[in-house]
Amino acid sequence: MRMYDIIMKKRDGGELSEEEINFFVENYTKGIIPDYQVSALMMAIYFRKMTEAETLALTMAMARSGDMLHLSAIQGVKVDKHSTGGVGDKTSLALTPMAAACGIPVAKMSGRGLGHTGGTIDKLESFEGFDTALTTKRFIDNVNKIGIAIMGQTADLAPADKKLYALRDVTATVDNMSLIASSIMSKKLAAGADAIVLDVKTGSGAFMKSQEDAFALAGEMVRIGKNAGRKTVAIVSDMDQPLGQAVGNALEVKEAIATLKGEGPADFTELCMSLGAQMLIVGGRACEETQAKELLWKVIEDGSALKKLAEFVEAQGGNPAAVYDTQLLPKARLIREIPSPISGYIGHIACDEIGVCSLILGGGRETKESAIDLSVGLVLSKKIGDYVRAGEPLAVIHANDERKLAAAEERFLQAYDFVQEKPVKKPLVKGIVN
Repeated sequence: MRMYDIIMKKRDGGELSEEEINFFVENYTKGIIPDYQVSALMMAIYFRKMTEAETLALTMAMARSGDMLHLSAIQGVKVDKHSTGGVGDKTSLALTPMAAACGIPVAKMSGRGLGHTGGTIDKLESFEGFDTALTTKRFIDNVNKIGIAIMGQTADLAPADKKLYALRDVTATVDNMSLIASSIMSKKLAAGADAIVLDVKTGSGAFMKSQEDAFALAGEMVRIGKNAGRKTVAIVSDMDQPLGQAVGNALEVKEAIATLKGEGPADFTELCMSLGAQMLIVGGRACEETQAKELLWKVIEDGSALKKLAEFVEAQGGNPAAVYDTQLLPKARLIREIPSPISGYIGHIACDEIGVCSLILGGGRETKESAIDLSVGLVLSKKIGDYVRAGEPLAVIHANDERKLAAAEERFLQAYDFVQEKPVKKPLVKGIVN
């Protein structure tokens, strides 16, 4: 078999066989096939697209290119949740203890953030001493003991995806539905869960800007999951403005804790309930959405979800006292209100620009080597549809550097548009793909 023939076949619109896909993935991962040939294939795929069978074959080949985590030693139906990412997206911090408190074993691999805010791992490290460098045995033992464990993604998990994504990133071939879906799902399948719940974001702060593209991606990933034998469901949710009010690592942890007490922002609570309901349904703990949400509310009201978070933090070396006293979490030195320049309704927020504000403050990474400041960020006081008077605060900014604070404030004010008539509220959950 020759890589030249595979490139030519796809260039001419042919369908690659599972054997051909396995050949190029395996040999590219080993360094036998050079970048320039795989670049040519990625461009051919970009223009010619992939069939459902090709997409599944590519996903499975990437998933099997490294370690496959086997979770059969964990009792029950293991459910993983994945978000395509957004601004203020701290959903895993609240959702995983809620699901675990309802009896769903959560065995999750997460990554660090690269961009405007930290990833789930970074946010969890707001708890002093928190450790995600778990052995597989400790990971499995923690799930069996308390129902939840989150570990950092290993270097040997889907290594083919890492190589292919780096190549696509510099050859303008990222934006292809099959390649995006297979990249996400290869890591999810390698992580070993029995069922997968996906949160596909759409809007100005999301990778998928249009709702049409978000539903297409959701459908592609659900098909991959089901064809691979995993229960899979996707929710398409809004990211035209930050989720909740907090943007920034420790600030988002505080908001997640408030949500577990029943005191979180309405939109963030709604999304946790919607995703949590699907986790309970695919995990066999509920038959339908209403019943599932009742169970989720119960673990909030009786305090068992908050207790589960404390058990989880303690089991991974963190300080559980910070769950009950958030003053123990990292705090910024400078806290300042950002006043509104005019009166009116908030008509639009450039969501991705709010993320950039957090990055300017030090809450995110511009490169993998960048240090991250867990204490900085913003807490929004006004969101789309809210009325604000001139001089009233639009947000509270948390910073440790006056220069960075000034730059972030200037950028923040440019992200808000004001109108004189109250805009129509858009639904947070756009739909479910199952």
